[in-house]
Amino acid sequence: MSTSVRSSFVTISPIAYVVAIAIMIAIVVASNVLVQFPINPWLTYGALTYPIAFLVSDLLNRRYGPAMARKVALAGFVAALAISFYVASPRIALASGFAYLSSQLLDIQVFDRLRAASWWKAPLIAGILAATLDTFIFFLIAFYGHAEVSWFKLFMGDLGVKLALNLVMLAPFRAFMWNLAKPASDL
Repeated sequence: MSTSVRSSFVTISPIAYVVAIAIMIAIVVASNVLVQFPINPWLTYGALTYPIAFLVSDLLNRRYGPAMARKVALAGFVAALAISFYVASPRIALASGFAYLSSQLLDIQVFDRLRAASWWKAPLIAGILAATLDTFIFFLIAFYGHAEVSWFKLFMGDLGVKLALNLVMLAPFRAFMWNLAKPASDL
């Protein structure tokens, strides 16, 4: 990535920074609670909320750059992990924390590498890779060895929905990209 592209990132205001972290915390905590409630034998409610985290990271990455997106992801991780221990089981909280942090960092890295390509490639490819990693890590830690939970069915169902929602998230990404997430040099 050239210096001219990197220098075009906007500096985030303290209020926007706090709001971004609060949104990440809300998404992760809600997903940690909702993943404990299956919709059917192959899907939990958590799969419906979690893909929004990648949208938020991608918007932050586009507007404020990968360093700020990582900073928000890390702050969101610490706070969401602490809160998740109160609203979910410790195993769910730990699984979510590891899955969230690794998938967010992957999403941010891939998005940054692809940012110069067509507007849809960076969020789509980064989201697909990150959702796959997130789902694998989460379900492996959270449910592996629990005979009463058909974790492989849930894994496949949640992953399928997350991938589909990743595609759907291109619409709000595109809408926000023209004002909220557009690099400063393009404003």
